[in-house]
Amino acid sequence: MKIKSEKDFWSGLMFILVGVAFAWGATTYSFGSSARPGPAYFPFGLGVLMSILGAMVLFKALTFEVDGGDKIGHVAWRPLLVIVGAVAAFGWALPHLGMIIALPILVVTSAFASDEFHWKDALINAVVLTIGCWFIFSYGLKLTLPLWPAFAA
Repeated sequence: MKIKSEKDFWSGLMFILVGVAFAWGATTYSFGSSARPGPAYFPFGLGVLMSILGAMVLFKALTFEVDGGDKIGHVAWRPLLVIVGAVAAFGWALPHLGMIIALPILVVTSAFASDEFHWKDALINAVVLTIGCWFIFSYGLKLTLPLWPAFAA
């Protein structure tokens, strides 16, 4: 069978592998029931859906012809490293600095990955996302997240 779209083939394969890994990893937790889902319920379902989506993309890559074969270009290392670094910084900052400081750091740092970075847009995005996350996680879901740094609380 011939690969007709290289990009779709590799992205579909990646979705399948990540989905299977999530679903498999979720089997070590309790599933619970539909009325009271356990910690495995959401990651397992998400992994299965991700695998199904990957299979659909993979099928498309093997059946539908694309002009030029849709080759994979070079790897954009700068945005990749900036995003990975921003997520790692957020992982460290959340328990130490709290969500109100860590989330804007994540958003603004991640915005540097774009070639179209603008301070105004990044700061507006950070404020809106921080307020939204506070509302959803603290008020809506009533999760216990550190909002402020430990030394300020």
